[in-house]
Amino acid sequence: MSIDTKNSPESSREEEERARRVYTYDCTLRDGEQCEGITLSLEDKLLIVRRLDAFGIDYIEGGFPASNPKDIAFFEAVRTMPLTHARIAAFGSTCKKGVPAAEDQGLADLLASGAPVVTIVGKTWDAQVTRALQTTLDENLRMIADSVAHLKAAGRRVVFDAEHFFDGYKANPDYALACVRAASEAGADSIDLCETNGGALPFEVERIVADVMRELPDQAIGIHCHNDSGCAVANTLAAVRAGASSVQGTVNGIGERVGNTDLLTVIADLELKMGATCVGANNLRSLTSLSQYVAELCNVSVSAHHPYTGTSAFAHKGGLHASAIARFPEAYEHTRPEAVGNNARMLVSELAGKASLVQKAAMLGIDLVDANVDVQAILDNIKQREASGYSYEVADGSLALLLLRHLGKYQPAFTLESFRVIIDDREDTGALAKDALSEATVKIHVGEQRFVATGEGVGPVGALDAALRLAISECYPEVSALELVDYKVRLLDESQGTNAITRVTITTADGRGSYGTVGVSENVIEASWNALVESVEYGLLRIR
Repeated sequence: MSIDTKNSPESSREEEERARRVYTYDCTLRDGEQCEGITLSLEDKLLIVRRLDAFGIDYIEGGFPASNPKDIAFFEAVRTMPLTHARIAAFGSTCKKGVPAAEDQGLADLLASGAPVVTIVGKTWDAQVTRALQTTLDENLRMIADSVAHLKAAGRRVVFDAEHFFDGYKANPDYALACVRAASEAGADSIDLCETNGGALPFEVERIVADVMRELPDQAIGIHCHNDSGCAVANTLAAVRAGASSVQGTVNGIGERVGNTDLLTVIADLELKMGATCVGANNLRSLTSLSQYVAELCNVSVSAHHPYTGTSAFAHKGGLHASAIARFPEAYEHTRPEAVGNNARMLVSELAGKASLVQKAAMLGIDLVDANVDVQAILDNIKQREASGYSYEVADGSLALLLLRHLGKYQPAFTLESFRVIIDDREDTGALAKDALSEATVKIHVGEQRFVATGEGVGPVGALDAALRLAISECYPEVSALELVDYKVRLLDESQGTNAITRVTITTADGRGSYGTVGVSENVIEASWNALVESVEYGLLRIR
């Protein structure tokens, strides 16, 4: 028996979702900055506003007006910015208990900010009202309605953030609904239900939002979730399924405790999976660059495994996967990486097959198909080297040089005669000493010429890098374009203590991008030197 779903309620709801416009509300500049270890300068905040505006975010929450000098300066500065799409929101609370909204200083500060949108948070959990606010349930309803009406009378768009709504609804649904009804009747443009402690699950969120939609059928409803149970994105999508028309979140999900909803992941899911419109397909292609841009300003890294925007989001390592990707990419890529501005990557390791290696080589500009070489022999060599400690997953530079060696096309830029590193600590201040310096001397040959150079640095690798650059700069002045940006050391067999094999990976930037190289040795300095040499040699090849 077949089931006709064409005219089913479920089918109708999905068709309605596909046609819906879902509005985006970013709170990176407030909730995001509450993330441990993240502090944004005024200039950082203004740069993020420009980028979010260009991306097509509808509302950007700037912070608490008058709460600190930086936020005061922000609202003054953003008022003159020529935004093309986004509207700035100022964030605050309802009026205080016993204080009329027209006399409340906090609401006055919100209006004085000049922000066209005002978002106020109010209690909806009866226990929070009596225990945290220490007031009556009726007074809380008065505070909500009075505040919303006062801000609307001043000509602002008003968003009411219903704090702890889901906890409040579970404890006392009648009172939680009374709170949002008070905001709605006072004229709130959007009521955003806050899953404040991050403990709800998607099926709960969808059910409760649907209940609110039935109670307030003509009211725009939004959703604001936290990620404490790992469900912020899922909860946000569940709310949209139930009828929410706006979504709140932060770039990369940064925020207090475990973080907020990752707004970028939600946007991609809504656009690519649920057929909704948020920023549009063209803007969606800058999703990855926006993620990286904000992370850089926050001085954090985007996780390699972050959905859609991480460097490993579309990386393929297993041999079977890579072989299938060449013929049927949909098998292992849930969407095209280009849709979100990312790239597919082939990783070469002991798990790889010949198809992986051929594709990876092609990405590096090396054709193994027409080179008349034994690809399996190259793959076996890579596997042997990885068994001895090498890893080429993040070392494209070293992999390219290895492939060129197999093709007989490797031409060393220089050869080493010897190097020496000295650690000099002249002042004995014990374990707290921070004044040690390193000095490195390298003797190398470029063709028939011999060069000797000495470099200094805080650490031995920095000293070696300085000495090598100085030694070859006469023959290769373009080395000045290469910058060592990351250095990692890993002991591969910790049980061997100081005799353990050490793997060093170096990341180098050259103005067009970055690449990695790897060195392995029982001596950490030798491993570092090998990775450093390959970083320079591959960098020179890229420049040429």
